[in-house]
Amino acid sequence: MRRIGLLGGTFDPVHNGHLMAAQAALEAAKLEEVWFIPTQSPPHKAQPSADSSLRVQMLELAIHGNPAFRVEDIELQRVGTSYTIETVTTLQEQYPDVMFYWIVGSDMVKDLSNWRKIDELAERVSFIGLERPGQPADNSLLPSFIRRKLLGAMMPAMGISSSDIRRRLKEGRSIRYMLPDSVIDFIQRNDLYES
Repeated sequence: MRRIGLLGGTFDPVHNGHLMAAQAALEAAKLEEVWFIPTQSPPHKAQPSADSSLRVQMLELAIHGNPAFRVEDIELQRVGTSYTIETVTTLQEQYPDVMFYWIVGSDMVKDLSNWRKIDELAERVSFIGLERPGQPADNSLLPSFIRRKLLGAMMPAMGISSSDIRRRLKEGRSIRYMLPDSVIDFIQRNDLYES
């Protein structure tokens, strides 16, 4: 079976931290590919600032040239809140020959037990928990059925967030080196995230 990592998020905008997370997971779990899944309506976050087509275009620019990365817009085709279990179920129906791994940051790992239908989700996928240097994940409070399906991956320390990028743009500050130049050019050409 093929081994594919799934990295969900608003990607509003995508930045180098997302790309490094995908690469860290790819290497740690010996994945063939990582699919970036932009969410339509996240259950635990505010609505994205940029519309979905713009976020997909930024993702495509960011991953251009990396044959192991691709954009999967499955959640953008649905209406309403995007839940991981629904996404995974649909993908498994479409790709029965794939073993999927859901990639999550260390901050989200501790909340896995609160995810919708987590018991069913843990039967369907393994999780790759990205850990930052000096911030080891404490998974001891997770139920054993989740801990058994959790792989760790080290990620380089990088304090970049999409919300900080949006704030910097509103304030007229530089975002250079925080995201690929092609994405910066796209943001500037389309006047995204300005006040």
